[in-house]
Order: sequence, then C-alpha cells, then structure tokens
Amino acid sequence: MKTGIIMATIAAAALTVSCTQTEGTASQAQQNKDIAVQLYSVRDLIGAFGNSSSDYKPLLDTLANMGYTAVEAASYSDDGKFYGQDPARFKADVEAAGLEVLSSHCNKYLSAKEISTGDFSESLEWWDRCIAAHKAAGMKYIVMPYLGVPATLKELQAYCDYFNEVGRRCLENGMRFGYHNHAHEYQKVEGEVMYDYMLRHTDPEYVFFEMDVYWTVIGDASPVDYFKKYPGRFRVLHIKDEREIGQSGMVGFDAIFRNAETAGVENIVVEVERYSYDDIARSIRESIEYLEAAPFVPASYPAGK
Repeated sequence: MKTGIIMATIAAAALTVSCTQTEGTASQAQQNKDIAVQLYSVRDLIGAFGNSSSDYKPLLDTLANMGYTAVEAASYSDDGKFYGQDPARFKADVEAAGLEVLSSHCNKYLSAKEISTGDFSESLEWWDRCIAAHKAAGMKYIVMPYLGVPATLKELQAYCDYFNEVGRRCLENGMRFGYHNHAHEYQKVEGEVMYDYMLRHTDPEYVFFEMDVYWTVIGDASPVDYFKKYPGRFRVLHIKDEREIGQSGMVGFDAIFRNAETAGVENIVVEVERYSYDDIARSIRESIEYLEAAPFVPASYPAGK
C-alpha cells in the first residue's frame, strides 16, 4: 500500500474518532493517561533511521487525537535533523500537535580500536553533536536501542564504560541516557547474563534502562523479577506485544504496572512493530484504547512530573 493511501486512511480514521466523540468523551480526552508512542510504530508512513518519507505533521495530529501525549523519535540523522527537520522545527511541530517531545533512539557503535584501547574520543565527538541536537529538540531522554551480543566480557565492559561517559554528558545537558533491550541481552557472555552485567556495571546516576517488556518475555525473563532485583533502574518502559498491545495475552501487563513504582518508571512508550490488520491506524488506536481502559494503568507517574 502506498504511503499516500495509508496517510489518507489514517487521517480518515482520526476524523471518524473525532466526529463520533460525545461532549462527555471529549471531556475525558482532556484527562488522557500519559502514554507516549514510539514513532517507529508508524515507520511505513514517515520513515525511520534518518530516512524521511513524508510530512509527519498530519500524523502527529492523528496520534494526539487518539490520546497519545508524547512521542519518542526514531529518525535522528548524522546531519543533526529529526525526520528531515532541524531540532527546533521538529520540537515546534510536535508541540503544535499538543504532544511532548519525550525521547529519541539513536546508535553509535564503538570501533574495534576504541574497544581495545578504551579511548572513545572519536565516538564521543559524535555524541557531543548528537546531544546538542537533542537538547535543541527538547528531549528528556536519549536511548541507544540496540547492541549485539559481545564476544567477550572485555568488549561488554568497554560498552558499559562508554555508556557511563555518554550518560554523564547527557546529564550535564539536562537529559538522561538509557539503553533499550531486545531478547538477546538475556543470553550469556562468558557465563554472565549480558543484561545483568550491563545493569551492574553502569552507573545509575548516568545510565537508565528502557525495558522493552515484550522482548524481555521473549528472552525467557520476567520484567517484574528484574524490577525487584534492580529497583529504580527502569525510568522508561516500552509497552509492546506480539502485535497490538494486549493482543497476545502473553505479557503480564497487570503485574508489570503494579510494580512500576519499584521499577522507577517515569514514562511509558507504546511500540507496535507488527500489525493484525492492513490498517496501521487501527493497530495504533487499539493499543492506546487497551491501556486507557486498563484499570491497572495509572493516569501518570509522579516521579516523572
């Protein structure tokens, strides 16, 4: 399906939602739960990873009409832009839709030389530019979304040291740095579970963890067990499922939210990677409707205010 057709479908869906609201539901909409959306969920419409395919502004309006309150970007590029726009312009566009610029995913891997020497200067120069752009965009968090399984603990330790330094620089600029997991972090490196090693060898002052609860379950681990083992380390949660949120029944969202305070949660971010329908709008809308209706999902997280 071409992007133009999908955008028309999404806009129509948003219009339908808006037009069918009663005066009472409109009042409820003003009290939406604080739920952000990862824009990777709509990558087929606006691009990702530095590639921008269309104007994102109509989509931002649609997401706000659905009840989302903030966005997590997934398209920072080396030229310092977000979805093809300068940071200040991106911030203004997001806020014009009534949304908050919450966070952004971006990667910079170490070179083999940096890993072997412990001198991260080249990569840190990239991060200095990245941090400046994210500060201009009004970001609260910068998150590195992926790291493959290192061959050795020495390499993993190098990344922990690297993350600590990136996090220190983020904090100096009024932001926090985090790491987002997939399922492979629950594998072992020289007898150590990669995720546990990262949690133990990064400084809580500088590095938080954006737990993707779906990938944790796929990795045969328990989100709640990790919350209790490493309390306060999980400022942000990626709320995800096999497809739409709540669709599979395999992720214990009720237990996850009951233990959110122990985890240290300040914000939640919906991510939908796969869809049950040939209609992205329906998948994104059903996901927030599930969370809005769930009695175990709080209206907000005091620590994040």
